[in-house]
Amino acid sequence: MYLGISGGIGSGKSTAAKMFADLGAIHIDADAIAKEVLEPGQVGYERVLEKFGDGILDSSGNIDRKELAKLVFNDSSKLSQLEDIIHPAVIARVTQIRESLPETSIVLYDTPLLLEKQMQAQFDKIIMVLAPTELRESRLIARGLAAPDIAARMRNQASDEARRDVADYILVNDGTLESFRTQVEQVWREINP
Repeated sequence: MYLGISGGIGSGKSTAAKMFADLGAIHIDADAIAKEVLEPGQVGYERVLEKFGDGILDSSGNIDRKELAKLVFNDSSKLSQLEDIIHPAVIARVTQIRESLPETSIVLYDTPLLLEKQMQAQFDKIIMVLAPTELRESRLIARGLAAPDIAARMRNQASDEARRDVADYILVNDGTLESFRTQVEQVWREINP
């Protein structure tokens, strides 16, 4: 079974994905793969430098993801250019991983761009993680993101209404970690009886 999990930035999507992995799902993390694609020596690294210049490099010669985010999340054209570089490389890697797994596996693809990239048709079931905007913002500020950066990222993401429209399962992450885990376990029992 191929599951897609998504949610807005700061919603707790990655936390939910880890919980599903603890229950037995094979977790494929699109963000982690995107980071790999941008490492020195990878094709994404070279192409991003060609497109955006070496002003996005840190003192070690690595792409400074925060600087790159500031550049692209305030300019939809630049964001599209970046996604055109990263997305095909991520999809190729995900395909490679999926082809290496037994057919009986329950695979959970964790991606922030499920709706934005119109990927919903490829999944057997879709899980959406929702949380109030104010709570998401406070989580992101605690992670060190600045309010203008948070607003820019949220503007580029699908609305909760759009997420609800495609979801087979909705997890609401507005309480304790234990109550969130209870929701995840309930969905897991329905998916994997």
